[in-house]
Amino acid sequence: MSGFQDYFFKTGDGLTLYARDYPGPSAQAPVVLCLHGLTRNSRDFQELAVDLASHFRVLVPEQRGRGLSEYDNDSSRYNIIHYIDDMRYMLQGLEIERVNAVGTSMGGLMTFALNALYPGLIERSVINDIGPDIATAGLERIKSYVGVAGPFDDWASATAYIKSLSAEVFPLWGEAQWDHFARQSYVERNGKVVVDYDPRIMEPLKQEGADSDAESETLWSMFNALAAVPTLLVRGDLTDLLTTECVARMRKCHQQLTVLTVPDVGHAPMLNEPGVSSAIQRFFTA
Repeated sequence: MSGFQDYFFKTGDGLTLYARDYPGPSAQAPVVLCLHGLTRNSRDFQELAVDLASHFRVLVPEQRGRGLSEYDNDSSRYNIIHYIDDMRYMLQGLEIERVNAVGTSMGGLMTFALNALYPGLIERSVINDIGPDIATAGLERIKSYVGVAGPFDDWASATAYIKSLSAEVFPLWGEAQWDHFARQSYVERNGKVVVDYDPRIMEPLKQEGADSDAESETLWSMFNALAAVPTLLVRGDLTDLLTTECVARMRKCHQQLTVLTVPDVGHAPMLNEPGVSSAIQRFFTA
């Protein structure tokens, strides 16, 4: 089944959030939970979700401040702890006790945290281009553009901008792919093309980094808790966020870790690259 249903739910602090719900082949189908990156939204998984829905029910939530989910009037709540709490409210409301997870970038860190805080929730995990050690170069690149793009007068301007920003990430893309990516990233409001997230999601990030060693230690502790969960690590061959050194350490910590490298792509693979979706489906159905 290729279509999805709109699902809106309330969080513990009263926000209304949105998710795409791809029903899957039956009411008893196992669940895949897809978690997007920092500035992203449910459209990032629109191809993967359709592929997975032949075997699974696929839930693709939009975190607070993104897409159709409500923006928070307190920007300090744009953090992983609140996002994790939101996901628990959603899953409890749907009476779902076990999931497979796909987490891209921030969504991968959320997967670490969900598993650490709620052991037994995650059966298998796909971590897309993120690890406990986050490379400074990639993090600074992301910080440089969050919340500063647009508004744009038209889609051509928006597409040109995002291409200039990400040409090194996707060096082989043609114009059709850049146009598609722009429409995954932006939305039209009041005659202007704007980012499809609350620009204030960046504010908590500006406060982070004061004790990076402690943050890294926490992330490694959470990743170590994932060692009992079969995990597929997807890494863009050109990534500036996940170093080969970090991957090597992750392999040592996690005996059930499989690594899939996506050629000619940086941070982060879109998971629609040749062979990637089928590899994820094989991993989940193994």
